[in-house]
Amino acid sequence: MASMAGPDHLFNLRNHFYLGAYQAAINNSEIPNLSQEDIVERDCLVHRAYIALGSYQLVISEIDEAAATPLQAVKLLAMYLASPGNKESTISSLREWLADPTVGNNAIIRLIAGTIFMHEEDYNEALKHTHSGGTMDLHALNVQIFIKMHRSDYAEKQLRVMQQIDEDHTLTQLASAWLNLAVGGSKIQEAYLIFQDFSEKYPMTSLILNGKAVCCMHMGNFEEAETLLLEALNKDAKDPETLANLVVCSLHVGKSSSRYLNQLKLSHPDHVLVKRAASAEDNFERALQSFA
Repeated sequence: MASMAGPDHLFNLRNHFYLGAYQAAINNSEIPNLSQEDIVERDCLVHRAYIALGSYQLVISEIDEAAATPLQAVKLLAMYLASPGNKESTISSLREWLADPTVGNNAIIRLIAGTIFMHEEDYNEALKHTHSGGTMDLHALNVQIFIKMHRSDYAEKQLRVMQQIDEDHTLTQLASAWLNLAVGGSKIQEAYLIFQDFSEKYPMTSLILNGKAVCCMHMGNFEEAETLLLEALNKDAKDPETLANLVVCSLHVGKSSSRYLNQLKLSHPDHVLVKRAASAEDNFERALQSFA
């Protein structure tokens, strides 16, 4: 991370990435006067942005054996996402790095490890590598993991740590919104105001639009949510969260959701909503057969 004394040359680049403006992050990554450490962080952010856009093969081909260790870790994430069939070998390589005392404590390697094990739904293994924190990215990932474990109490402790470091940091604000959504009730309005604040300060992204839309759905404003989600769909027609939220929203406004579900099945067959739909179909088929 950049020292507190000097200017943070990567501030805008990080903000683009955190808020889901991935192409903007890539387009604005040519920054002069970077230290060697900043160059590695910049390159990691750019390649993570390509991964978020689904350009896995580009990342795999661009990062060669001579690249810095953090970049190799980012390449490993691209390999994991690009080839679900080879994920055992990818995870095996990751475990080797984590066991190596010379690189295993690197913040980016721990972040990638947490991300991969969270994908695997092995939350305890993810936390083994992320819980000690050290960067805002790791603290924010801890909040996400604890929310997935339905432990909002632990998520709140992580959020307090982030607030003590930098209350106005984009990731602190995002983590606060995630936690407010998880807690629900009167906290939904607070989450909405955070996303609204983002939408007034920064260019609108699918991430911000989805955040506002989910808040609207929780508050029963499905028409407004649908408008926001259709705007998000215009920005990225394959975004899995937009498609998943449109499936849910369409059901509530009395419209067919099959087109969005089919798009989600084609572009993201491992999405939790696709798996739930398949499980529901199997149960329905079994129920029909029992009556046959």
